[in-house]
Amino acid sequence: MKKEVLELWPELNWISDEDLREKTAKTWELALERSVLGPDDLNRIPFTLLVGPDLKVTFMDHKRSVVHIARDAGQKINEMYHGELTVNMDVLIAGAILADVGKLLEYVLDDEGNAIQGTYGKYLRHPFSGVSLAEEAGVPAEVCHIIATHAGEGNMVKRTTEAYIVHHADFMTFLPFKERLKV
Repeated sequence: MKKEVLELWPELNWISDEDLREKTAKTWELALERSVLGPDDLNRIPFTLLVGPDLKVTFMDHKRSVVHIARDAGQKINEMYHGELTVNMDVLIAGAILADVGKLLEYVLDDEGNAIQGTYGKYLRHPFSGVSLAEEAGVPAEVCHIIATHAGEGNMVKRTTEAYIVHHADFMTFLPFKERLKV
């Protein structure tokens, strides 16, 4: 695994399956190789383009918080639902780490260094590009499903338990920011 991916994602170490951990990291490596954004940009740019460039919550702040929230929710479900509803923690964590990896292909930087949607992003949203990157890295279907269904596109299909958790962790930490625009 490349050093910068591990620095961005210490949560990769929560994935116990070494092969899945490597494939998850490889997906991020591919995205970084193809993106105009580097690790420093991800720790600087706002996590959403819908709120504006002055947002203090960075891309990585939001992405990592989603992983932490999803992991905590998955652990509680496994602890409290008596095996009636189970969560595959490796799949959940890998999916949460990879949910927005495709955004690295959506964004470009303007002349002032602000992240904006590029041409690619106007035609292919990050769930699609994220799945493409993950499949290239050999990520299994159950994790690609989370990438594909974490955003609004997922409302058209049946989600797994892990996909529901990532979807809700993502939206519960995004929608309050979006709602601010309406006030």
